[in-house]
Amino acid sequence: MSDATPEAYVRDNREELTDLALDLLAIDTSNPPGDTREIADAIERVLDPLPVAVERVAVDPAKPNLLVRVAGESDRTLLYNGHLDTVPFDADAWTRDPLGERVDDRVYGRGATDMKGAVASMLFAVRAFAATDADPPVDLLFALVSDEEVGGDAGLPALLEAGRLDADACVIGEPTCEAGRHSVTIADRGSIWLTLEATGEGAHGSRPALGVNAIDRLYDAVETMRDRFGSERLDIDAEMEPIVEESVEYYAPTMGEGVARDLFRYPSINLGVFAGGDVINSVPQSARAEVDVRLTAGVRTPDVLSRIRACVADCEGIAITDVSWSVGTAERPDSPLVEAVASTAAEVTGDRVFRRSATGGGDAKTLRNAGVPTVEFALGTDTVHAVDEYVPIDALEGNALVYARLPSAWAGASDR
Repeated sequence: MSDATPEAYVRDNREELTDLALDLLAIDTSNPPGDTREIADAIERVLDPLPVAVERVAVDPAKPNLLVRVAGESDRTLLYNGHLDTVPFDADAWTRDPLGERVDDRVYGRGATDMKGAVASMLFAVRAFAATDADPPVDLLFALVSDEEVGGDAGLPALLEAGRLDADACVIGEPTCEAGRHSVTIADRGSIWLTLEATGEGAHGSRPALGVNAIDRLYDAVETMRDRFGSERLDIDAEMEPIVEESVEYYAPTMGEGVARDLFRYPSINLGVFAGGDVINSVPQSARAEVDVRLTAGVRTPDVLSRIRACVADCEGIAITDVSWSVGTAERPDSPLVEAVASTAAEVTGDRVFRRSATGGGDAKTLRNAGVPTVEFALGTDTVHAVDEYVPIDALEGNALVYARLPSAWAGASDR
């Protein structure tokens, strides 16, 4: 056995970690089209010398997923999840190379913080265990997936559908820390996505009183929804109260305490798409809107949807033509997984780690609904999807340290 620990290996080899992140950034995995074959090949080459099992799983040959298994000392499994695709970029708008550039203590590139940087840190944690001959106290499974940025079904959903993610807990490497504030996201919000269509009666624009304006009808219906639901305080479960309060405290510095509190205490209603009419001098006969409603975890989404349907039924000429919805999910703030991630991150950063809700929802919700306790954690920046996206090298190292320490912390918390 080596005398070095995985944590010491990470600290002593941060330059290699930085190079690994740059190697991943050099491969364009913009989605669309989301082709991840080249980066999967590169990761397989990185892992080939190590005593780990690597398997490629693909329902779309252009969008493979990698499963990496590290044998541990118990039959429990800790899952690490990261996605390999990124959002597209306009190279002309960047002042740094979107395919990877190091400047002083930063690494720039599309995906640097969302989330090739975290993927590099996960891979480096695997290397650290191998290099120090250290057996983790639990089995480790790394799911490096495709198709996440567009919500496609070739990535995580395909692995779940195939029953390939048998794990007892999961940490996703989505960036959850910014502007000097650190957090682990332990909840998400529910959603209702509505398509509303309005019908009216056409007339010449010079004689609008002879027609019925579908756009006016539709906008009035959206305003009625806002008045009726947007101002109604949510009935939040007592178990969610600590998460809501920490979420408000976390977001207050960037959006103001009042806005942050309203975000979780009331429904948020966003009119995302609004279209109607053909020409300026005609009264429009039809119009369409797409509305995004978000609800704090613990709120029963079907109950709210039922009341929205009743509200729309009261609006003349308005119909709901499409709807999709989800229920918010959450982990207990004192659960073994949350305790392990939060305490480990606090030890590594030396700072407070908030246990908060995300404002949206994603793969964490998918995994929780599949019965896998899940949180999100990665040190990063607020440049997600932005021009000149970057991650500090200290964050790469910090993430690798957290991911390397986490198996012991989770095993200990689970045994208590």
